Amino acid sequence: MFKQKYYYPGLIIISLLSICAVLPESILAQNVDEKMKQAGEYYRNGEFDKAIETYMQLENKGYEGTSLYFNLANAYYRVGKLGLAILYYERALKFSPSDEDVMHNLAFANLSTVDRIQPLPTFFLFEWWETLLTSFTVNGWTYLAYTIFLILIIFIVVYFFAKTIFQQKLILFSVLGILVVLFVIISLLVVKINREETLVSGIVIEQSVTVKTSPDIKSTDAFVIHEGIKVNLEDKIDNWVKIKLADGKVGWIEDNAVEKI
Repeated sequence: MFKQKYYYPGLIIISLLSICAVLPESILAQNVDEKMKQAGEYYRNGEFDKAIETYMQLENKGYEGTSLYFNLANAYYRVGKLGLAILYYERALKFSPSDEDVMHNLAFANLSTVDRIQPLPTFFLFEWWETLLTSFTVNGWTYLAYTIFLILIIFIVVYFFAKTIFQQKLILFSVLGILVVLFVIISLLVVKINREETLVSGIVIEQSVTVKTSPDIKSTDAFVIHEGIKVNLEDKIDNWVKIKLADGKVGWIEDNAVEKI
């Protein structure tokens, strides 16, 4: 039998709207790929300034990601702008905390910094906690929590289909273990979110900066730091930023001397 298809105006309009919504995204993705390839060609040809300019065009349009920041950092390192190189390595690391290439280049760039700041000693358990906490991004911990939760639901469902007491006990102990793991992951996620909201870090991008004891150009000099050093940004007054170093030193610098990661 011949089957007639009916096309309703509403469905046609929805389809057209869907196509119109998808097309700009695909065009944007194509433009981004072209720009990345072009910047890559500049980099391979040793035209690092042109590569930086092209990468910056993408960033200024709101594009971000590990690949963009990593390549931009490499280009900045090639032209001798150590502070900006470390800044973008750090930004790339925020997107991919476990990326070995990013970590390797960041460590290599840090070897070129002038300042050798010795962090305050911490208890080894706190060091383990920090390592575990930074192993995933907020999204990574969220996805992991969802996955563990789904596994928990599956085990609970399987429990009601268990045929023997032994199977039920085994599943029950497994559920308790999963609950403990889920609690730990959720705790890590909460701490990670809280830290990203409260703890703001930055990289000094000026070659040499004199840190002041107060937000005033006429105040006493506290100490001198150099480009590439990582600091915590604790407060801001007008065009002055209060910074804290890993060794506990605090002071004020002008905000154009540091960039937020």
